Amino acid sequence: MEERKVIFRLRRYDPETGGYREDRYEIPVYRGMTVLDGLIWIKENLDRTVSYRASCRMGLCGSCGMTVNGRPTLTCETQILSLERDELTIEPLYNMEPVRDLVADFHQFFKNQRAIKPYLIRRDIEEQVEPTREYLQDPEEWNLYIQFAMCITCGLCYSACPTTATNEKYLGPQALANLFRFYIDSRDEGWEERLAIADSEDGVWGCHLATGCSEVCPKGVDPALAIQLLRREILRKSLGKKTRREARPLAPLLPPEEESPYRAFGEAPEFTVEGAEEAAEKFNILHDPRKR
Repeated sequence: MEERKVIFRLRRYDPETGGYREDRYEIPVYRGMTVLDGLIWIKENLDRTVSYRASCRMGLCGSCGMTVNGRPTLTCETQILSLERDELTIEPLYNMEPVRDLVADFHQFFKNQRAIKPYLIRRDIEEQVEPTREYLQDPEEWNLYIQFAMCITCGLCYSACPTTATNEKYLGPQALANLFRFYIDSRDEGWEERLAIADSEDGVWGCHLATGCSEVCPKGVDPALAIQLLRREILRKSLGKKTRREARPLAPLLPPEEESPYRAFGEAPEFTVEGAEEAAEKFNILHDPRKR
C-alpha cells in the first residue's frame, strides 16, 4: 500500500496559560486514512498528551468536529488524501470557548438548544407525561420534517456562522433548524410559542444568510433553509394568515386481543440451539413472545 508523509499542525489550547501553541507532527498516511485516524496515530505513537474529542468514528455522534484548514469538519469522515495537502492545520471549533488542545466547550451550544424546547409540546400535559399510546402521523407529514431531524449536534454549523461569532445571544443555526423541525411536526401543539422564540433579532432576524451553516453540515440538514422557512411563517402570521393546522390526535385504542388478528402473536418457532428452550423457560419467555 502506497504511503505518504503529511504534517499535522495542531493549534493546541493551553488552559493554564490561556493561549495557544502550535505543535507539528509528521505522520505516515495511507489511502482511506481519516483526519481522526491521524490524530489517533499521533496520540498512540508520538504524543500521548494530545487531547481531542471523538466517539463513534462513523459520522453519527458528532463528537469529532474540529477546524481543519479553516473549515469546520467531522474528522472521522474526512480522508486525509482527499484534502490534497502536504500539511494540515487542525484547531478547535470556532465560536466556542476552548477547553484543552482541540476540545471545544459546548455549554452555550446546548443552552441554545434547550431554549427552543426540543421536544413535542402538547396541551394535554397528563397524556404527554404519562402516555397511553402514540400520536398519529402519516408518511407525508413525516417527510416534511425528517431532513431537519437528521442533526447530530456536531456544532459545525454553529462554528461556521458569522452571526454566532459576533452575537453571543444569537440562538444559532442548529437551534433554529431544530425549532423548525418541531414547529412543522404534525404532532406538536407549541407552534405559537416556537414562533415567538424565533421572532427576534437573536432568532431568525439575526441571520445574515451567509449559508456557511448549510455548507458545512455533514448530514444535509440545511439550517439556512429552515431559518428562511421560519421567517416565512412569522410573516404569514403577521398578515393574519393561518400558519398551522390542528395537531394530530392520539391513535385510537386497539380492540381486544381476541377480536384483532393484529394483536395475536401466534406460536413461537421451535428452538434449534441446544439448551435454548430451558433458558427461555427460565426467563419466562417461551409462552409469551411479547417478552422476547
